Amino acid sequence: MPYVNIKVTDTGVTDEQKSRLIAGVTSLLQEVLDKHPDSTYVVIDEVPLRNWGVGGVDVAEYAARKAASGS
Repeated sequence: MPYVNIKVTDTGVTDEQKSRLIAGVTSLLQEVLDKHPDSTYVVIDEVPLRNWGVGGVDVAEYAARKAASGS
């Protein structure tokens, strides 16, 4: 019984995109590991930008710094 946990930031992920992720991961597990879709669980967690860090700061600050530096 596969369990897949996908974590994304909570900015701009649509219900349609989440549905596609669930279907795609389920299909991949069936194709690669021969796991039946009825026994495959996919959970998507949406994490606030302020709760996700990269480069020693939260993602919102990281994005602001990148924008300010022109990268």
